[in-house]
Amino acid sequence: MKRRLIACLLTGVLALGMLSGCGGGEEKNAAPAENSDAGGEGDAAPAKDSDAGDESAEGSGDLGTVTLILSNRDEFLSTLETGVQNAAKDMGVNMVTQDAQNDTSKLLQFVETAKNDGQKAIIVNPVDPATCSQIVEAAGDMKVVLINRYPTEESVLSESVVYAGSDEMESGKYQGEYLAEHFKAAGKTEIKYILLNGMIGQTSTTQRTESCLQALEDAGITATEATAPLAADWDRATAQDMITPLLTTIDYDCIISNNDAMALGAIEAMKSVGLDPASIPIVGVDATVDGCQAIKEGTLAMTVFQDAEGQGVAAMKSAQNLVDGKPLNEGTDFTLDETGNVLWVPFVPVTADNVDEYM
Repeated sequence: MKRRLIACLLTGVLALGMLSGCGGGEEKNAAPAENSDAGGEGDAAPAKDSDAGDESAEGSGDLGTVTLILSNRDEFLSTLETGVQNAAKDMGVNMVTQDAQNDTSKLLQFVETAKNDGQKAIIVNPVDPATCSQIVEAAGDMKVVLINRYPTEESVLSESVVYAGSDEMESGKYQGEYLAEHFKAAGKTEIKYILLNGMIGQTSTTQRTESCLQALEDAGITATEATAPLAADWDRATAQDMITPLLTTIDYDCIISNNDAMALGAIEAMKSVGLDPASIPIVGVDATVDGCQAIKEGTLAMTVFQDAEGQGVAAMKSAQNLVDGKPLNEGTDFTLDETGNVLWVPFVPVTADNVDEYM
C-alpha cells in the first residue's frame, strides 16, 4: 500500500489500544509512515476554518479541549492539522483549530483565549519562531507543544514547553547527497546553484540550506552561488516571479529549494521561458502531492518527505504525555533528543525510485 495511506491506517488502527484509557492510555503506536515545515506543504484538503472556535472532535478525554493554532493555512499545515485531528479523535479529545493568518498578535490572542478557557495544553505552530517566549508567557500554566517551526531560542524548551517536528538538518542533507551523486555521475565536481529560501531567519530555512551545502562539500563538490539567494518565503508564485528573470541571464547547474512549493514555482518559471525543467536537477522538501507528481513527470528531480500527519500525531501525543507526566514519545515510535523535550519525526528522501509510496 502507499505510504500516506499506511500512515493514516496505522494512526487509526493502533489507536484502538488507547481507548481503554479514554485519552490517557499509552498503547497507541502513533508513528506514521515526516517543518517548516516549517513552512512546507502537505497533501490534505484544508479542514473548515475555525476562527470562531467551534471546530471539535467528538468525545472528551483527560485533556478536555486542546487548541491547535496554525501560523497560517497552506497545503502542508492543513495536512499537519489532519494528523492532529485524527489523533485527537482517537484519544477522545476535543480539538479546536485557529488560523493566525501570519499575524503573531492574533496568535497570542488565541493562546490567551485557550488559557482563559481553562485548557491544560495547547499546540502552536509559530508565525515567527523568535516569538516563542511570548507564546510561553501568554500560555501561563498551560503545557505548550510547539510544532513544525523550531524556536529560535532553545531556552524556552522545558518540562512544560516542548517541540514536535522533524530535524531540518536531515532534509537538506538528503538534497545535498542526491545532487552530489548526480553531478559525480556526470563527471562534475564544481557547480553553480540558484537557491530558493524559505522565510529568512527561520530555523528550517537556515538548517535546510546549511545542511544541503555541507553535504555537497562533504561529498567533494564545490558549490558556488550563481546569484544571491532568493527569499521567496515558501511561496510558489513568489518563487516563480523572483527566479524568472534569472533563468536566461545567468549560468547555473541546479536549483535548490527549501520546499516543494518554491521548487514548483521554479519549474513553472522554466516552462514560461521555454526551458525544459528536466534539463537540470531541481530539488525540494515536503513530498507534497504536486511535488511527487512533478517527480513522476520528470520535472522535479527529488524531494524529501516531511511527515505532516506524523508531526500532528506527535504533537497531540506530546500534549497528552506532558499532562500525564510521561516521556513525550511514550506510545509512539518517534525518538527524543537528549533533553527529552524534543520529539523527532524522521525525514525520508523521495526520488523516482520510491515516489509511488508517497502519492
